[in-house]
Amino acid sequence: MRSFYGETLASPLMLGTAQYPSPAILAEAFRASGASVATVSLRRESGAGRAGQAFWDLVRDLGVKILPNTAGCHTAKEAVTTARMAREVFGTDWIKLEVIGELDTLQPDLFALVDAAATLSAEGFKVFPYTTQDLVAAERLLDAGCEVLMPWGAPIGSGLGLNDEHGLRAMRAHFPDTPLVVDAGIGLPSHAARAMELGFDAVLLNTAVAKAGDPAQMARAMAMAAEAGALAFQADPMEPRDMAAPSTPVIGKAFLS
Repeated sequence: MRSFYGETLASPLMLGTAQYPSPAILAEAFRASGASVATVSLRRESGAGRAGQAFWDLVRDLGVKILPNTAGCHTAKEAVTTARMAREVFGTDWIKLEVIGELDTLQPDLFALVDAAATLSAEGFKVFPYTTQDLVAAERLLDAGCEVLMPWGAPIGSGLGLNDEHGLRAMRAHFPDTPLVVDAGIGLPSHAARAMELGFDAVLLNTAVAKAGDPAQMARAMAMAAEAGALAFQADPMEPRDMAAPSTPVIGKAFLS
């Protein structure tokens, strides 16, 4: 497994904590998944009587690495402020940086994302930027201090899978030594497996598990798929061919005259 800011994770699956039918089902899904990371929104933690304390206690009891996010932020200033608050609340320098620029697709604002990443990196944050497959923006994020890139597979919550495999392949080839995580759009275990087959280091998802009829079973399926995809990539799979190639050798075959 690739390390993320010096930490090696036991599982390539990162799992969100939103939209589950109940806290008990959330905990069951995490146990079934074996996920190494839980993403958590600061908005869960309310200032009024600390209404989110029970949720925070539940997340801590999961025993996984916490990755707070800046979900719902639309400017660099808002994202930076949210990240600073999250560091106080959750006690970690890890932050999943989201700066949304377009409401229908929830596509990130790459310009504001780079600005926010530079500010947070300078303050000691370990930034996980939610981005696209844009290679120029990726270079700017690395120059800003990021050591991880998290391109989307498809719009958040869409379940469409990997909309641009060419772009993902290009990013993997262009940044061979950078940890890469496919974040958003994964709806099926096959999507998770495919991301890992392309050489990505982890997948991050939420809705596909939380909204499944059986979240725990889907979480386990996603974990198995991610692991299978990782093993397939490490095994150096065969290249596809345009024509058939017999698996049984012709030499030694009996011929009737």
